[in-house]
Amino acid sequence: MRRLALLALLLVSSCTVGPNYRPPETQVPPAFAEPQPPADQAVDLARWWNAFNDAELDRLVTTALAQNLDVRQAASRVRQARAGIAAARARLLPEVDAMGNATNIHFSKNAGLSSLESLFGGSSGNSGGASGTGSGGGGAQQGGIAPPGSGITTYAIGFDASWEIDLFGGARRGVEAARARTEAAIWQARDTQVTLAAEVADAYLTLRTLQQREAVLRAEVARQSRALDLMVHTAQAGLVPQGDTIRQRSTLAAAEAGIEPVVAEEHIEMHALGLLVGRPPESLLAELQAPAGTTPLPPAVPPGLPSDLLRRRPDIRAAERNLAAATADIGVAVADLYPHFSLTGVAELISTALSSLLSPHSFQSVATGQGLFPVLDFGRRRAQVNIRKEQAQQAYLDYQKIVLGALKDVEDALARVDAERRRNDELRGGVADAERALAAVDARYRSGLVDLSAVLQAQQAVLSARDTLAQSDGALRQNLVSLYKALGGGWDPEAKPA
Repeated sequence: MRRLALLALLLVSSCTVGPNYRPPETQVPPAFAEPQPPADQAVDLARWWNAFNDAELDRLVTTALAQNLDVRQAASRVRQARAGIAAARARLLPEVDAMGNATNIHFSKNAGLSSLESLFGGSSGNSGGASGTGSGGGGAQQGGIAPPGSGITTYAIGFDASWEIDLFGGARRGVEAARARTEAAIWQARDTQVTLAAEVADAYLTLRTLQQREAVLRAEVARQSRALDLMVHTAQAGLVPQGDTIRQRSTLAAAEAGIEPVVAEEHIEMHALGLLVGRPPESLLAELQAPAGTTPLPPAVPPGLPSDLLRRRPDIRAAERNLAAATADIGVAVADLYPHFSLTGVAELISTALSSLLSPHSFQSVATGQGLFPVLDFGRRRAQVNIRKEQAQQAYLDYQKIVLGALKDVEDALARVDAERRRNDELRGGVADAERALAAVDARYRSGLVDLSAVLQAQQAVLSARDTLAQSDGALRQNLVSLYKALGGGWDPEAKPA
């Protein structure tokens, strides 16, 4: 009873050393400095890609989130971290092992034990001795000591248990750290989803922009080809000089040559999309080869307050959980500075014969209480505490760095969206002006008031304006994708962690 009372007293009086974790207080500005786009309609940040109203994009993102290799690796790391919690919890509980063994000891003839054996009634002259068959035959039956030159066999089954009492909370801090790391792994998996959705959308929109540019180039080639045919007939009639026909043919060849680099870039983006959805690079070529209609411009999402990022961005949440784990690791190291107490017990059945092994008379037990008191380690344990403190400081600085980077991401995205919107409006007006100018120059050329060079220059201006506008349309969509990503969109709060 006294032993049980002492054990209970130790458990009740146990404490948890090391610093208790407190979430960091982060100062963020009250509002974003860059202009915020007007919110025409609500956008669900969890599935922001639906705002593009593009079924192909929706399917690609959904497939990628289910099959991408990075996402699957992140899910595996979550499962690994959860296993770490189970391992950390096990340190709080006793460890019990079952054991069984058979032992045979053969005594040397020259061991000088004949006189000792004779004290127990044995015969030192029996050089043949017993063979030790488990029954302890011959001399082994007398007093349990076999004569020199013979042997003895014993059998044992039982259990042994050990328990290190977590008196100063080192194991409990270990569980705390394991839980924090598991939560960090979950947030890192969500951050992988955020990044992946943005990468798929960016590659897809780049592909559609390239296909739109290809369509502009092919339309221009077709127009110039028709112009060349007309010019050949008019030149044959002597209405225009032959030199104009040669120059038009050269312009047509240059326009045709400009298509191939764009087509190559399209294939590169399709290869990237294949990899992102977890398939071979060429797997989507047939599916995405045909150009789709123009992807509508989605509404801009209001960025909200900078403080919202602390809750929404998975990378910030993961950094905060890593800081919590690093703080708990300090407690694990501090607990190592204090004494360690453990209990060990062995209960077994031992006999020299299998027939009597399960007899109550074969029972044997050993109980041990042990205390380990650190005395001299030349500063090793204290250095480990200092290492953990510096690691926690690094985790805190990493958290602050990620918060500042998140604020920068949003400010940059807002600036790009605002600038590209204004640029896009100006480019649309420029295309309309270039088309009107071409129509006027072409009418003057047909009237013989200007030569072909003026028409070619006007045609090149229209082509350049249309191509630039197509690139601006794509850039504006990609800038919106960057804004959605910067705000932490792309993971569903209702979805269960991997």
